Amino acid sequence: MQCYNCGCTLSEKDFCTACGADVSVYKKIIGTSNRFYNDGLEKAGVRDLSGAVNSLRQSLKFNKNNIEARNLLGLVYFEMGEAVAALSEWVISKNLRPNKNIADDYLNMIQSNQGRLDTLNQTIKKYNQALAYCHQESLDLAVIQLKKVLSLNPNFIRAHQLLALLYINQEDWEKARRELIKCQKIDANNTTTLRYMKEVDAMLAVTENGRGKEKKKKDDDVIKYQSGNETIIQPVGTRESSGVSTLLNMGIGIVIGIAIACFLILPARLKTADSAVREELRKVSEQNDLKTANIAELEQKIAELTQNNTDIQSQLDHYEGTDGTMEAIGYLMDAVNAYLTNPEDISAVSQNLEKIGAETVENSGSKAFIGLYEKLLETVGPTIAESYYDTGYDSYRREMYDEAIPNLQKAVEFDPANGDALLYLGNCYRNTGKKEEATKIYEQVVSQFEGTEKARKAQSFLNEMKEE
Repeated sequence: MQCYNCGCTLSEKDFCTACGADVSVYKKIIGTSNRFYNDGLEKAGVRDLSGAVNSLRQSLKFNKNNIEARNLLGLVYFEMGEAVAALSEWVISKNLRPNKNIADDYLNMIQSNQGRLDTLNQTIKKYNQALAYCHQESLDLAVIQLKKVLSLNPNFIRAHQLLALLYINQEDWEKARRELIKCQKIDANNTTTLRYMKEVDAMLAVTENGRGKEKKKKDDDVIKYQSGNETIIQPVGTRESSGVSTLLNMGIGIVIGIAIACFLILPARLKTADSAVREELRKVSEQNDLKTANIAELEQKIAELTQNNTDIQSQLDHYEGTDGTMEAIGYLMDAVNAYLTNPEDISAVSQNLEKIGAETVENSGSKAFIGLYEKLLETVGPTIAESYYDTGYDSYRREMYDEAIPNLQKAVEFDPANGDALLYLGNCYRNTGKKEEATKIYEQVVSQFEGTEKARKAQSFLNEMKEE
């Protein structure tokens, strides 16, 4: 045993003679792990595989680096037909101790034999298929599938137990008992096997008792008497029914003769027919597995094609301008054309620019579009804004605030530097009771036109609103 701290060999002392570390608890843990390993080894030797698994798991709980226990656990799993669990334990063992580890031999024994690896793989698939048949209540198919599993892996305890359980469900107690006996030969003290065996033995005992009563009843139908030292047994009514018995015996003889003739011919034919049925079932099973795999592959391809179609349609919509970009480009081109044709006719330019929303400009993603829009707005925006400002201011003076708001908004949109339009817009909001919008406009005036008369008035209005 080595010290967990420095790796030196420990003595009988409760401390490491090299580094001085306290190893008393460590020794108890390692000793407990070794005791469970020895217990598992003894149980495995008498084919108590379930008990060996429990002991070896306990050993690994105390010391996960117990390579001998882990390798033995893999062997026990493999003997029980649990190839996947066995491989898992050996792979972990190999990672914990890469060199001088017998797990290398176990892994090479399986991985080097491709046929054996394929057989194990087929065993797992067919066992899972049998479970699926059980859930679907296709019990006959499950029995056939489990027989295939056991022909590939005779030591697969779970397959034996499931087959026995299916026989119990069919009340075929003798077949169930034969399967459970096979389980006991592999694992002597498996709890599940013992529980099933108890139920089967109880049902068989009931059956035997019924047969015993029937036999006793038959004994009541005979006459027994002593003749010297011999007991004479004579059926009741023998003399009366001797003629009938003769005819009956002749009929039985004829039937037996026919049966013997049939049994000499039929076995070979039945064997041939059984082999043909088994081969056909194997082909159907393989075709079913292939179709299932093909269906899954086609469903995956359909999902991928659907996603690709969605992506392509999204890109096509973007190119076609379903978000309004193409329509906005048309309006912009019309506005530019109107301005170039007649720079004095601002109304035509204004009408086309109004049709282009600010959100469409932001989402267009085209630098050329945004640049042209901003350049045109810079050129004609103040002129358009002045026209909207005059109309909005006229409505403001006549105290028609609701009518003034849209025009003043347009004036600010086309010329953000128009402070008068912004200030009167805030006044309109204030006079119509929209204090929140008015506050935002006044704060914008204060920040945008700092140090001006407009900013002073806006601040004054803000103070008045706070006092209100």
